[in-house]
Amino acid sequence: MQTSIPQAQHYASLTWADIEPCFQELAGRAVTAATVEGWLADWTQVANLVAETYSRLWVATTVNTIDAQAEQRLFAFLDHVHPRAQAAEQGLREQLLNSGLQPAGMDVPLRNMRSHSEIYREANLPLLTEENKLSNQYDKIIGAQTVTWQGRERTISQLKPIYLDDDRAVREQAWRLGLTRQLADRDAINALWAKFMGLRRQITANAELPSYRDYRWKAMLRFAYTPGDCEQFHRAIEQVVVPAAQRVYDRRRQRLGVSSLRPWDLYVDPLGRPPLRPFGDVAELDAGIQRMFRRVDPQLGAHYDVMRREALLDLDNRKGKAPGGYCTEFPVAKRPFIFMNAVGLHEDVQTLLHEGGHAFHVFESELLPYAHQREVGLEFAEVASMAMELLAAPYLLADEGGFYTQAEAMRARVEHLEENLLFWPYMAVVDAFQHWVYEHADTATEPANCDAKWAELWGRFMQGVDWSGLDEEMTSGWQRKGHIHQVPFYYIEYGLAQLGAAQVWRNALRNQAGAVAQYRHALSLGGTVPLPELYAAAGARFAFDTAIVGEVVGLIESTIRELEQARA
Repeated sequence: MQTSIPQAQHYASLTWADIEPCFQELAGRAVTAATVEGWLADWTQVANLVAETYSRLWVATTVNTIDAQAEQRLFAFLDHVHPRAQAAEQGLREQLLNSGLQPAGMDVPLRNMRSHSEIYREANLPLLTEENKLSNQYDKIIGAQTVTWQGRERTISQLKPIYLDDDRAVREQAWRLGLTRQLADRDAINALWAKFMGLRRQITANAELPSYRDYRWKAMLRFAYTPGDCEQFHRAIEQVVVPAAQRVYDRRRQRLGVSSLRPWDLYVDPLGRPPLRPFGDVAELDAGIQRMFRRVDPQLGAHYDVMRREALLDLDNRKGKAPGGYCTEFPVAKRPFIFMNAVGLHEDVQTLLHEGGHAFHVFESELLPYAHQREVGLEFAEVASMAMELLAAPYLLADEGGFYTQAEAMRARVEHLEENLLFWPYMAVVDAFQHWVYEHADTATEPANCDAKWAELWGRFMQGVDWSGLDEEMTSGWQRKGHIHQVPFYYIEYGLAQLGAAQVWRNALRNQAGAVAQYRHALSLGGTVPLPELYAAAGARFAFDTAIVGEVVGLIESTIRELEQARA
């Protein structure tokens, strides 16, 4: 490329003046059969720079939500660089599509470009920027939530170990304390919700589509399934998984010896065993996960070693840090970055295994030459993460590199499989709620109506836990699910991917090495083949009907029985 591309290390001060000449040169070139590969390679360099700049600026606001300078740098990029880069990208998409060329390995990326082009509107660029800013404000509200417990300030996440206390009164006190603090922000989140909804209605109108759901379906590149298929999945969950989840809840209730299961009873060990404490600090977590990944596959272990050496992990929980966990990509460096909030529980082990799967996706697909080939649907991206949780499960034993005795490892595996069963009904609530929101956008702008719909769906799918006397805490659950606010419609992917991951695990029960090899091959394909073919490459079938759901649920329940019998 004749125009010099700015150095990635200067991302914090990158301006549109630095990047614009690169886009202008690309737009000025003739795209022919002889030049298209070089043109795509140069476009990739520029696209990677913009993407990495955004990722690094955003990461800086999540590792410290009270860093005003980090927020200013992100907002400056969102105001002055990102919309112009998006407009320039759209021009390049049109240039390639109008050429009629079909470069090798670009069939699916070209299909994606056509979808992006269909919904692109210049008028939406400032609205999308404002949406990103609102998302940042949501993080700030959640990140600032702390309580005082036993004289110490704690984040809401830092209350989780207390939910494992054998004393039911202590658990209830901590649970109510956390929920009271979260409910104190209802008005602030409701105010943000009205802004989100207003922006999304305008984005939809500008794109000339019937609903925001139609817009998101195209934006999220959902070609392999429809909203009707989602409803079919919801019904399969209602028919097959809800009864299985009730069986899990009922075992817990009986073992705890209580007449009804309350929300603060869901995390304590029902047999009165002390909480699993896999590590004392994040250094121990980090080292144990490294050993486990090496046992899963030496090359995957080597990938994780790179992340440790290059400080690509932020694992501990602290005040001012955004909630949750994620893995993002720095595409210029060809590196992933993992963020989480570890507090010393087994779920931290699962989170790091999960995000490690996303990180391996980055490493395994890095040889693909064009950025456009690495755009992977979340329905498969989450297979990469969820399958890793299951593929690594045999190595939870300390003797295998992990953290636990044999009895503890079996317990951890049972708890994880039970959590998988319990997740699907919750996923159905979140996904069905979002379909309702954007099919009834005017009604859903009023938070009270959202509360009522959430309660209705909760009653349909979340059976087995007694929420009596906790109406406000239950109906406001949609406010505490960040996906609903920040990345609408991004949730069913977890449910679909869990079905895919369970099939990878099924294969691993027969042949661990073979299943891992298929898994790595599928990750290496990036987004170069359609979604059903990615699943097939991983040894799974992309489906969500009652038959496949029943097969997977049967496998999970039978494995739980086997593990519990062996433990007994």
